[in-house]
Amino acid sequence: MKLTNINNIDKFFEVINSCKGKVELVSEEGDRLNLKSKLSQYVSLAKIFSNGDIPLLEIVAYEPEDIEKLLQFMMHG
Repeated sequence: MKLTNINNIDKFFEVINSCKGKVELVSEEGDRLNLKSKLSQYVSLAKIFSNGDIPLLEIVAYEPEDIEKLLQFMMHG
């Protein structure tokens, strides 16, 4: 799933951390980074979040309830 215009980074990570299954960020090169890992959150995404918002991310979530949480976040913030 592609997420766009994420401007509440704290809430975004709150939703990611509340997910039960694995949630991965897919890089432009096709690499997958575990977004539930604090190291990935801080190191791998530092450039993306440097200006305070995220224009576009490709995320893979494996659990249906996690997909629903991410969709709710995108619709309601």
